[in-house]
Amino acid sequence: MSTVPVLVLKEGTGRTKGKAAQRNNIMAAKIIGEILRSTLGPRGMDKMLVDSLGDVTVTNDGATILKEIDVQHPAAKMLVEAAKTQDNVVGDGTTTVVVLASELLRKAEELLDQNIHPTLVVSGYRKAALQAVKELDEVAREVDRNDSETLRKVASTAVRSKAIAAAREKILDMAIEAVRTIAEQRGEKWVADVDLIQITKKAGGSFADTRLIKGLIIDKEVVHSGMPKRIEKAKIALLECPLEIEKTEISAEIRIRDPSQMKAFLDEEARMLKEMVDKIKGVGANVVFCQKGIDDMAQHFLAKQGILAARRIKKSDMEKLARATGGRIVTSIDDLTEKDLGEAELVEERRVGDDKMIFIECCKNPRSVGILIRGGFERFVDEAERAMHDALSVVADVYEEPKIVPGGGAIEAELARRLRTYAAKVGGREQLAIEAFADALEIVPKTLAENAGLDPIDIMVDLRSKHEKEDGLGWGVDVFSGKTADIWKLGVVEPKSVKEQAIKSATEAASMILRIDDVIAASKMKTEESKSKGGEETPPL
Repeated sequence: MSTVPVLVLKEGTGRTKGKAAQRNNIMAAKIIGEILRSTLGPRGMDKMLVDSLGDVTVTNDGATILKEIDVQHPAAKMLVEAAKTQDNVVGDGTTTVVVLASELLRKAEELLDQNIHPTLVVSGYRKAALQAVKELDEVAREVDRNDSETLRKVASTAVRSKAIAAAREKILDMAIEAVRTIAEQRGEKWVADVDLIQITKKAGGSFADTRLIKGLIIDKEVVHSGMPKRIEKAKIALLECPLEIEKTEISAEIRIRDPSQMKAFLDEEARMLKEMVDKIKGVGANVVFCQKGIDDMAQHFLAKQGILAARRIKKSDMEKLARATGGRIVTSIDDLTEKDLGEAELVEERRVGDDKMIFIECCKNPRSVGILIRGGFERFVDEAERAMHDALSVVADVYEEPKIVPGGGAIEAELARRLRTYAAKVGGREQLAIEAFADALEIVPKTLAENAGLDPIDIMVDLRSKHEKEDGLGWGVDVFSGKTADIWKLGVVEPKSVKEQAIKSATEAASMILRIDDVIAASKMKTEESKSKGGEETPPL
């Protein structure tokens, strides 16, 4: 009798299992690692990314590269997610995460070839990661949050690999001052939320025109031409309600039989709007920022009273305005009091490039600030913004957890040495996985050396011998002299939290990919266009 086939999966579903699935996933992750590897460090190269519309991005920022390239492979997408997590949590170290995760998978592949089960490899990796984080805490140096020199070193290390590194002095000063302004103590912890720092970028002028504003920049213009464009000693009303006559919730019909009724109707509307404006003027406000709309008649009354107003302000900007000016957002004009008003020394509409913007400056005790980035052309401004984001993030990291470790691959080399000692204590097959983890960590100093045009073997031999000595903790790769050097003395330091998160994210991404032994992919849906033409869909590259 012939066997009847049993269809479990939908027709067209693809399935890869066993070692073939593992190798396929590892290969995809390794390719992502190779793409980013050449961008690591101050001597790293840039990537030119061209999207489907022809827009060009030139950068060596790992997070930006992964965001711009349209990754299709599911295993590669996991590395992209790990990099996104790194960027969201600590704001720096995205390239390190991807390079480390891909190297962990490369080393794991060698262990799989020796018939070591993936579960044992994952178990060893997790033990190694826990031990690495523990050792990291031991070797990290505690610093003072108010030590500007240390904060400058941390921020300088973060932006040194960027294309804008030549102009980094200006970035460092602004980043430190901005984070200092918005940082606040909550209980025993310090919190520095980088989202409270508004970054506005406009092409035009030069980078020398970039400035920090003790206040905010609102990308709107004054709503009425008759309003003042400059207000000193501003008293600012922040409204979440519209300066308009609200429409009825149900459909209503008003029957008007003669012109006098029409006039009365319009007069009543004007009177209500005038009352609103009189209320605003009565509490002493001379600037109004409204999250909703402002009626044309209300604009006229505001202009007559000499009040500067802007409408349709984003909710996030309203919240930043409240923190910057000390005002309170009100949801009803009837509730507006003098205590709800924010203060600023100057509110002025200015032309920046082709656009008009409203600057709120010289706030007394701002808890939110703005940075205006200028530059000769758009791509330079974009790269300056990325450098500023990294500088702000690492300074905020040190504020929240004031511990630093040496950069230049020094901390990775030290952790690798300590993990090899730890592996001998664990024993068994897991020992091989822990030693593989230690070897994978050394990819960071090795890549720094390669990207600087140095011989990685000579550098790694020298680095290992230095770390065997008692005072060898700070020795790393000096890409500018082409030798190993004491990185502490060179002032190349990074926040401990960046390295800790990088180790955790890379280990979790690598472990998840290693545990997959079966890939079941649904058949791809044909596009409507291909259906109508009767042709086949073009497979992705």
